[in-house]
Amino acid sequence: MQAAKIAALSLAMLLAVASAGFAQKDKNKDSSTRSVSGVVTGPDDKPVVGAVVQLKDTKTKNVRSFYTQNKGEYYFHELSPDVDYELTATYQGAASKTRTLSVFDSRKDAVVNLKLNPK
Repeated sequence: MQAAKIAALSLAMLLAVASAGFAQKDKNKDSSTRSVSGVVTGPDDKPVVGAVVQLKDTKTKNVRSFYTQNKGEYYFHELSPDVDYELTATYQGAASKTRTLSVFDSRKDAVVNLKLNPK
C-alpha cells in the first residue's frame, strides 16, 4: 500500500515537471517570433475599413493578406525575426507605398502604419 502511494506521488511529480518543461518550451517559441500591426488610412487621414494589407516574406516570396478591421487596423503574428517583410495596402484602386519590416528592427511588436495614395 505504501509503495503504491509513493509510486502515485512520484508519477504526479514527474507529470508536473514535464508540464512545466512544455510550458517553458512554448514560452521560448513565442519569444523567437515577432508581430507587426498598424492602421491603414486614406488620403484624408481617416482609417480605411476593408483595405487589403499584404505582407511579403522576402526570402520565400510568400504573401499573406489581411482585410483591415473596424478602425482600419491590421495584424500579422508569428513572424520570423530573421526575415525582411514588405508591407503594402490597397483599396479601391488606391495603394500605399511599400514599407519594409527589417531584420534590423528589433521590436517584438512593430507598428507600421500605411497611408493610401490618391488614385
